[in-house]
Amino acid sequence: MTTACYTIRELSEEFDVTPRTLRFYEEKGLLSPARDGQNRIYDAADRTCLRLILRGKALGFTLEESAELISMYDPASDNGTQLQAVIDKIREKKARVLEQKAAIELLLQDLDEWEQRSLKALNNTLKDPMENPS
Repeated sequence: MTTACYTIRELSEEFDVTPRTLRFYEEKGLLSPARDGQNRIYDAADRTCLRLILRGKALGFTLEESAELISMYDPASDNGTQLQAVIDKIREKKARVLEQKAAIELLLQDLDEWEQRSLKALNNTLKDPMENPS
């Protein structure tokens, strides 16, 4: 049985990331490709790890949060601890995003009010008879 192997170019193209990104994740200890001379050979575990890192990034997780969750994986268990940690992180992120959303909605409301006030003041200035004496 042959295990799947991937070059840095293949993973870069598949996941639309640069080779530099893959080397960065390797430096951080998240990917551990084998070496064949100067060439990096990634296995299926590296590919899965990269997928999880990028999924975490898309969800707004920091690299450290993603690394923590990935490190909890244990193929010998049901991964309940890891899954609960993922759920907790998602809930924390949702709470932060909802707070940001409320702040943005308040800011938009303030901007609308100031825009209306400014438009009204501008219209009053243009209608002021003292400004355009005949």
